[in-house]
Amino acid sequence: MNKINKKNLTTMKWISGGAEAFLGIPILGGSFIIALVWLPLFIMLAFHALIVFFAVKSKHPLPIGNVVGIGASILGFIPGLGMALHIVAAVLILMDASKAQKELQEGI
Repeated sequence: MNKINKKNLTTMKWISGGAEAFLGIPILGGSFIIALVWLPLFIMLAFHALIVFFAVKSKHPLPIGNVVGIGASILGFIPGLGMALHIVAAVLILMDASKAQKELQEGI
């Protein structure tokens, strides 16, 4: 995979990790989701699926954080579980994005 595609995938991971972190904030994330009638969960589900698709298509390792994000989007309507899954997904995705960013900077 060339650097441009890897850079785009890394940027998508940063965005999805930040969005998951926001959705995992107690009360605020849940209020946001409920206020928009669960639309953020559907948007994040599609975004995570897109990232997984691009990663697999470009022969990158499966982004586990985004797979967890898919689970968080599906189960996000359950108050405590949804919050916990959003936080776990955010941590995993941001760790993956950080690793990918480092590889880009080192030219790997």
